[in-house]
Amino acid sequence: MVVYMDVIWLLNLLVDSMLLWTTSIILKRKVSLWRVLAGGLVGSVLIILSITPLAVYAGSPFVKLGFSFLMILSVFGFKRLKYFFSNLLTFYFATFLLGGILIGTHYFLNFNLQLNSSMFLASIRGFGDPISWIFVILGLPIAWHFSKQRINSFEMAKIQYDQIVKVQIEINGLKCILQGMVDSGNNLYDPLSKMPVMIVSTRKIEGMMPEDVLKITENSESVMNGTASLPAEWHERMRFIPAQSVGKKHQLLLAYKPDSIEIQTNQQCWTVKKALISFTTMQLSSDDQFQCIVHPKMLTGIPNSSAS
Repeated sequence: MVVYMDVIWLLNLLVDSMLLWTTSIILKRKVSLWRVLAGGLVGSVLIILSITPLAVYAGSPFVKLGFSFLMILSVFGFKRLKYFFSNLLTFYFATFLLGGILIGTHYFLNFNLQLNSSMFLASIRGFGDPISWIFVILGLPIAWHFSKQRINSFEMAKIQYDQIVKVQIEINGLKCILQGMVDSGNNLYDPLSKMPVMIVSTRKIEGMMPEDVLKITENSESVMNGTASLPAEWHERMRFIPAQSVGKKHQLLLAYKPDSIEIQTNQQCWTVKKALISFTTMQLSSDDQFQCIVHPKMLTGIPNSSAS
């Protein structure tokens, strides 16, 4: 029998890429095609190793697990351990799910139920293979827990994805496009003007912000005690917003009046004329899914156009 290793390698590359792409869809992660193919290429190296003197190591579960780590890092990168293991476990879930569908379909179409079948005879004579029974007894609860955890994470990802919007901000010549999350629990208003306040992380735009504004963002109290000052064009837009947070009942947030804010969902687009922006140096999303928290009032009223 002739074995065409190049065909097997190409098939493995495409399957691994498809599984990684499925993982990104399930978790609502935006990744480029070249990163997906790069991850598939890393996984396909195992096929090449299988025809080398290192073949004895290529079949090791630890080697396979190591290649899985490299595939996930190639596609999604590393932000934090929780983010990494969420990607890894979802990748295995997609692998087992699609593999189970293929195996089940194969046996549904080709399984030949005969009395002389070893599997059928084993079920008649006794309890079958004791190792198989032990595997089922121990593996079924683990599989159930694994599936339940993955499904819960999919639901959370979908809920969060449905609340993600595209935000375009312009203030004093600073123009940026960010991903925002609509937070229904955000009740932050300016008590005088009643304008809603959007919280924006400076992690992604710190290179575009003036140095003085960025320093004051890290220590807003320096403005109140007079140890620091803002440029004139930023000072005239400045507002102090009373707020509460965990551990601090009373504090003042530094906010600014932007030139314009445009918020776009999957269906509609809003131009927000009355709103304030408060910058923070904190990272608002652990997996960098969004960079600002949008006040729900900013999406009320009549949208100016459709997203299309």
